[in-house]
Amino acid sequence: RRGYLVDPMASPEESPVVEAVESGPTLSDVIELLPERVYDNPTSLGMIYFARDLVLYLGLVALLVVVDSPFLLVPLWILTAFTTAAIFILGHDAAHETLFKSKRLNYLVGVVSMLPSLHIYEAWVFGHNRVHHGHTVREGMDYVWHPTTPEQYRAMTSLQRAVHRLKWSWLGAGVYYGWDIWWKNMMHFQGTAKIAANVKRDRRIVLIYGSLLTVVLLGAGAATYGGIGGALWMWTKVFAVPFVLWNYVIGLAVYVHHVAPDIHWLSRREWTRFKGQMEGTTILHVPAWMNFFMHNIMMHVAHHVDMRIPFYRLPEACEVIRKGYADVVRERDFDLSDYVRITRTCKLYDFNTHSWSGYEAAKESPALVAQA
Repeated sequence: RRGYLVDPMASPEESPVVEAVESGPTLSDVIELLPERVYDNPTSLGMIYFARDLVLYLGLVALLVVVDSPFLLVPLWILTAFTTAAIFILGHDAAHETLFKSKRLNYLVGVVSMLPSLHIYEAWVFGHNRVHHGHTVREGMDYVWHPTTPEQYRAMTSLQRAVHRLKWSWLGAGVYYGWDIWWKNMMHFQGTAKIAANVKRDRRIVLIYGSLLTVVLLGAGAATYGGIGGALWMWTKVFAVPFVLWNYVIGLAVYVHHVAPDIHWLSRREWTRFKGQMEGTTILHVPAWMNFFMHNIMMHVAHHVDMRIPFYRLPEACEVIRKGYADVVRERDFDLSDYVRITRTCKLYDFNTHSWSGYEAAKESPALVAQA
């Protein structure tokens, strides 16, 4: 399994195994450094993590049902959002078929793990595994936090510019993820003819889950508080608020993985798998309490080098890659001030100069005005 890459846009049944054609170091060269043990994924370990996160999530939901004090609700909302992220990351690993050796078990656990975040398993597999991982930071291909050029921004309407400014501000991560990723590319995703039936099946599962959850919460709210207002309050505090906060957690995490002043997005002609996965990702060191929920996903370089590595092996894989390619690997400590700084710097991107800029780059120059 070493030294070869699979076409990310082909179906699993028809994916041809092809040599990566790159000048200089290749992604296969990096993968060759990794010891076999970083791929070991015993079923028992995956089930332990799944049980841990599921029990924690259900426990927090139970607390949200009975708690009304704002002093307790706020921390519970935050914890539930992070726990939703934790169980989602397990589903993310299952979608990569790294959580277990069994494809069926990966599917079953993956579907359940993605229900709290209302994600469609097969839609995620296609968009994340084949498109995002297959074309990381590639112009016109990687749809996740794809940058806007100054020329594109100038062509926008006033409303489109306002929306862009919101999404690419420090307040916009959840708005961006919730609309551009979850709503447009998840709930509305149809898929190719080969996977359309599977996407439809998994969408039906999510819709049934969401409908049943809504009915139960509305009923419990009406019984507990009385009236429509009480029913809506139960649904809001138990599901809606944690769901919104979850979108911010995942949106921010994906943003800092692939957007920074020193991360270059590349044109289709320039892009290679090595550049995309090694230079377009980051190793971020986060506090231990945060990593408890994030399951090492911030060790993102190793995950993009080979998505077959289970999350609990990523630190070891990163250490190997760091030693072999110290001059390439991007690594830093992360905190919220770092995120805010990046959002202030990275608004628009010039693919010709490989540089990020603020909105001032979109101001029309005298030459452009004269030409108009």
